[in-house]
Amino acid sequence: MEATAQLRIRLRKLLNERIPEGGTEDNTNFTDFDLDTLLTESDSLDSAVAKGWTEKAGLLQADIESYSIGSEKYDLTSLKDRLAHALAMAKQYAAVADTEKAKVNYGSYIFGVQPPEVL
Repeated sequence: MEATAQLRIRLRKLLNERIPEGGTEDNTNFTDFDLDTLLTESDSLDSAVAKGWTEKAGLLQADIESYSIGSEKYDLTSLKDRLAHALAMAKQYAAVADTEKAKVNYGSYIFGVQPPEVL
């Protein structure tokens, strides 16, 4: 698949990769080159998104899961939950890509009909 600016923007959105205000692509998990690579190595946008979410799962690192300040306590999303979410997203987009690929691969059927002999 050929990478274009529009596809790169769409892929970044589907991967939930926002460039921070005042930031650059270097402030995200995927640079434009990384996104272009995902697109060129994929048959469809959904396939590229599935690969991207799989890579995001691999990039996850453990952070503090909860902390408290005085009487206030803050619970953050655990690494296990973030990993499960990233892999679920990858699985979802891979299923969509497989469905789209299956639609394209359907062939045509030709039926021959022979009329019955009538007396």
